[in-house]
Amino acid sequence: MNKKYEKVKVYYNGGNGLWSLRQVKDAVTKDWITVDEFTEITGEEYEEATE
Repeated sequence: MNKKYEKVKVYYNGGNGLWSLRQVKDAVTKDWITVDEFTEITGEEYEEATE
């Protein structure tokens, strides 16, 4: 796990709602975390936005 994974995890889980689910999804698109890491952090499957 990289440093950004730990930061995202803390901001989402341990930060009393500091980050929203949308922000964690943005971390995937910015290559801060992987799709698998998204699922580990949120407990939800990652779904790409369809426009």
